[in-house]
Amino acid sequence: MEKEFTFYRKKLLPSTIPIQPGKKIELSSLDLLMENHHLKMVFYYKTPTVLPIGTLTTKLRILFAEVTSYFSVITGRLIRNNDEKWIIKCNDAGIRIVEAIAKGSVETWLQNVDAEKEKKLIHWEDMYHISYFWATFYVMVTEFEEGGMAIGLSCSHLLTDPFSATLLIKAWADRVLWGNISIPPFFHPLPKRSVGFHKSHQQPNNHLINHYKSILESPIPSSPTTQKSKTVALEFSDHMVQACIKLAHLNCPTNGTDPSPFAALVGILWVCISRVKGETTNGLVDMSMGLDMRKTLGLDKGYFGNCMIYTKVNGGGIGVDDPQLATKLTGEAIKNVNKEGIIDLVEWLDNCNNFPPPSSSDKGNLVFLNLENVDPYSTVFMDRYEPIRISYYNESSIAEKGKVLVLPSHPSEGKLSRIVMVTLPNNEAIKLCEDKLLSRFSPTIIMGAT
Repeated sequence: MEKEFTFYRKKLLPSTIPIQPGKKIELSSLDLLMENHHLKMVFYYKTPTVLPIGTLTTKLRILFAEVTSYFSVITGRLIRNNDEKWIIKCNDAGIRIVEAIAKGSVETWLQNVDAEKEKKLIHWEDMYHISYFWATFYVMVTEFEEGGMAIGLSCSHLLTDPFSATLLIKAWADRVLWGNISIPPFFHPLPKRSVGFHKSHQQPNNHLINHYKSILESPIPSSPTTQKSKTVALEFSDHMVQACIKLAHLNCPTNGTDPSPFAALVGILWVCISRVKGETTNGLVDMSMGLDMRKTLGLDKGYFGNCMIYTKVNGGGIGVDDPQLATKLTGEAIKNVNKEGIIDLVEWLDNCNNFPPPSSSDKGNLVFLNLENVDPYSTVFMDRYEPIRISYYNESSIAEKGKVLVLPSHPSEGKLSRIVMVTLPNNEAIKLCEDKLLSRFSPTIIMGAT
């Protein structure tokens, strides 16, 4: 059988501008919680002209070395401080980059791709026994012989969330296309309570703290599960999402306001996934949501680090045929996450002495991540070399009840269109694609149909 890939270069790429000797960057409490997680992303590009193999990747590699000079955290290495907490030593040890060639075209590849095949476009290495020699970021550039390109990024979730990881790719694309970076990264602590600020209440916002406390106190499994999972990518058109929003209004007054596309999709998928799991005796399965809080905290778009907050929603009492109530409770839970509550949570985490990192962001719940506002389609490297499709993965050391990522579709598909990546145990993923409620909206299965 002919080889599908040819790997022809793998190297450590240092930045072009030396870093100040002895520079170190501390990680926030939200960063430290993510030790046992890693991120994987793939951006697919349709190239209008087929360049000689290696021409484009050489240019990208050279300019990426310049870009990493602005992101000193990604070329550094993890070390422990005196409190045994991870920090980054900015020693410019480099980011690992892999270059490869794939048979066929990117369009042919996308016609028959699943998660297992897609992850061949991503290079990842687990942490070494000696962390100081382990690169925390990996980039893989794959050129397709008959046209097209894929960029795969993987990294430790300790250092960044999906929004900051996308920012890195955008900075790289901006440097290639325009010669400068439109959104430079900022590395600064999460906001603290202002001096003289008087809290509107004496007690902290306990709903977030209690949720994180339960995560930290959950026992770590003795060994990871071997249960096989499957990832299915569903594309909801603008019209389909409008239909989801319209359904949310039926028999469930919302004071005239529409739920967000994320809330509407969560309400429907929460019901569908609970049904395929068969855990509906007392209602739906409990779920939690990961929400980007940069805007709520007043942070610049260039903030680099973890800024996603997880909030829990109990599924008890929600009927298996009541996506309206599920959507309503989802929207209310999102509104209840505010700046004051987040600062209470961060202060509580900062005062926890050396908390052990959880093996999962939410072991007992179905997890939904709101990635609607990531901006992958602006990562244009050359004129007419634009992303045509994207995939994101958020992986942990143990299997969870399931994970659902809500992403933007290509802008040409409409403002409300979304891609939803669902990872469930294999048999449940298959049942989900056959669910009657989900079938009413006729989403397109763009990955994992078989």
